[in-house]
Amino acid sequence: MTISVEEFKKSMQLWASGVTVVTTSSDKFGVQGMTVTAFSSVSVNPPQILVCINSSADTGDGIQESQSFAVNILSSNQENISNHFAGGSSQKERFENTDWTAGETGSPILNDSLMSLDCKVVQKVLVGTHWIIIGEVQQSICRTGEPLVYYCGSYRQLAGG
Repeated sequence: MTISVEEFKKSMQLWASGVTVVTTSSDKFGVQGMTVTAFSSVSVNPPQILVCINSSADTGDGIQESQSFAVNILSSNQENISNHFAGGSSQKERFENTDWTAGETGSPILNDSLMSLDCKVVQKVLVGTHWIIIGEVQQSICRTGEPLVYYCGSYRQLAGG
């Protein structure tokens, strides 16, 4: 017997994670992006990562169309960007007040993010309610700063070191 949805969500809140904005750009849908915490490295050789996005999210349609995406890891001062891309605003509004440039694949690279990985899709698998999208990294941009962390339903700061 599996656990309930509520119990699963409560359990997963105990997993601290970085916060990303996954972006894409296609002729059909334009620029799109959404806040995502389900992100991980997959392979070093070749360099691959994965993101998990809800199958109902419109950003997934854009990724399917463009076959590319960027993962922008947010810095500790970007809570507003995380909230802005989490929903409640149109795709157009999300990008109007966000500084970005097109990466090698054309996907938006958020200029103030801590790190950005621009990827080509190599595999996409539907599992339950979410797409697992694996991408091969085409471009990496690293900046200085501290990451934005999400834990138990709120943003957190890393302890000073």
